Amino acid sequence: MSIQLEVVEAQALDRRARVDIITLCEAAYHEDFSRLFEDFTETRHILARDERGVMASHAMWVTRWLQPEGHPLLRTAYVEAVATAPAHQRRGLGTTVMARLVDAVRTDPAWELAALSPAVPEFYSRRGWERWLGPLAIRRDGTLEPTPADELVMICRLARTPSTIVTTSLLTAEWRVGELW
Repeated sequence: MSIQLEVVEAQALDRRARVDIITLCEAAYHEDFSRLFEDFTETRHILARDERGVMASHAMWVTRWLQPEGHPLLRTAYVEAVATAPAHQRRGLGTTVMARLVDAVRTDPAWELAALSPAVPEFYSRRGWERWLGPLAIRRDGTLEPTPADELVMICRLARTPSTIVTTSLLTAEWRVGELW
């Protein structure tokens, strides 16, 4: 199967592409993604289309400001909506899409860290993502709200990631509507 990968800013996506992304994510997760483009307005997407132009796999990232304990806020490429159409799963498309996403983030000097909250941690750990082992909290109205212990975050270190980050320390993120992590 021939796959074409494309990196696209959200504002460049036409209505058809947006519908295709939502449909793909809903088929992969069996969840409602209808608010994806309302909840995440300034995003970048990796689109994988098959030889017919049909959306086969997708991932996106949004800017978040994560703060490991003892460090300043880090401009983080926070990955969301990683999905592969059920008919295309187990063929390496998710791996291909995530490799392209990491490459795009690594080659853009604006990013200091990449992170995500995985549905399948093993998929990401096999690709070099590290599990955050320390406590998690959300920054809201000048306070820290602890995250439930069952929440999982993984990071991918980039060229600008401080080498002194310790994954057993506290990690915080700003509050947002919807899923906090």
